[in-house]
Amino acid sequence: MVTVKERLDAYEKLMRLDKPIGALLLLWPAMWGLWLAKYGFPDPDLLLIFIFGVLLTRSAGCIINDLADRDFDPHVERTRERPLATGRVKPAEALALAAALLLTAFVLALHLNRTAILLSVIALVLMVVYPYLKRFFVFPQAWLGVAFGFAIPMAFAAQYGRLPAVAWVLLLANVFWAIAYDTEYAMVDRDDDVKLGLKSSAILLGRHDVTGVMVAHGFFLVTMAGIGYWQFLGILYYAGLAAAAVLVIHQYQLIEDRTREGSFRAFRNNNFVGLAIWAGLALDLALRIRIK
Repeated sequence: MVTVKERLDAYEKLMRLDKPIGALLLLWPAMWGLWLAKYGFPDPDLLLIFIFGVLLTRSAGCIINDLADRDFDPHVERTRERPLATGRVKPAEALALAAALLLTAFVLALHLNRTAILLSVIALVLMVVYPYLKRFFVFPQAWLGVAFGFAIPMAFAAQYGRLPAVAWVLLLANVFWAIAYDTEYAMVDRDDDVKLGLKSSAILLGRHDVTGVMVAHGFFLVTMAGIGYWQFLGILYYAGLAAAAVLVIHQYQLIEDRTREGSFRAFRNNNFVGLAIWAGLALDLALRIRIK
């Protein structure tokens, strides 16, 4: 008989609460958007809504992904022990948990303005569609970049009730970043995905995968630098970008041999890339406010 502790442990793993990297990769773009939209420290209520919203939707997204992949996951080395793959959690249970998480997230979104609420619905659609793309779309990482960055236009909408051009450019930068880090992630599963007939940027790029990752990172950093110039950001912001660039160089060293371990370590390293950029942005804007 399954104990309560075992059941809770299975739910924890289903929602990836034991692996926060995905939530962090969702959180940093939201933080960039909130700070840049406010041009300083965001309103505390908005900050809390977005933090909890990210945590809830990421957990729900993981469940939806596992429901979509439950017939594939038992055949992939990295995913074969997931709760749905092993049968520790039934699909109906998982669906009910995902629905509860999404409902809670939507209740939080109702505290935002109409434009932000509408964008939250679009974000939900992007999230639900993503797990099925790798069955037929050769470049699902691009879609992931939009889905993982959609908190950016939501942040601007929540602050202004409209979407200035910089919101879309920041979203584009996030797409480049997601292509880079999720290609690293896809490099871990490439052999298994080929056997299962699934699609990914790592498969599409083939022997040019490492080059593709670094080009995407390059476009990301250049776009972020352009945003800094456009938005009159200062030296601390660019210091954060410089730190991110050093981390990207380290990622190249990790993935150049294309090992599973190195590729996964490079993927996880992107948490520090997002943190470095947010820290530079937040400190730069705080200094400007203090000087004023």
